[in-house]
Amino acid sequence: MALNPSCVGKTYPPSQPYPVEPETIRRFAEAVGDPAAVFTDPEAARSLGHPAALAPPTFPFVVVARAMHEVFDYEDIGFDPTYLIHGDQRFEYTRPVRVGNRLVTTLEITGAKTLRGKDVLTLRADLTDTGGEHVVTTHMTFVSLSAVEGGGRDDVQGR
Repeated sequence: MALNPSCVGKTYPPSQPYPVEPETIRRFAEAVGDPAAVFTDPEAARSLGHPAALAPPTFPFVVVARAMHEVFDYEDIGFDPTYLIHGDQRFEYTRPVRVGNRLVTTLEITGAKTLRGKDVLTLRADLTDTGGEHVVTTHMTFVSLSAVEGGGRDDVQGR
């Protein structure tokens, strides 16, 4: 599959709303090793002036990943996600993500090129609440490796 550079500028329709729930935030905070009470205790969040528990700063990637699965047709853009490296990501917040939010993601392909034989795809994801209020924009870079480079050997056992 060859990366199609003409996909740059393509914007996908908004995703279905993603409900931000306390248990999802708790599991994410645990997975990234952040024990801050503001992520699990609504009272701790209120004591800091927030109406509900907050999500860790990198939590929007969970929302974006679901949106990518929902709207992307990788074959259409010629990008193989089988062995993927998440190369870079940055976040531009208007306000924190909170329990009770229902986030809608709009994705745009901002770059598609081949560097040193590797396909590199850059995306912009704008997350808004269902009322249209901007919450966060994230910029991501993904690198696709071949099966051999990605170490995706199905014949290796015991790993």
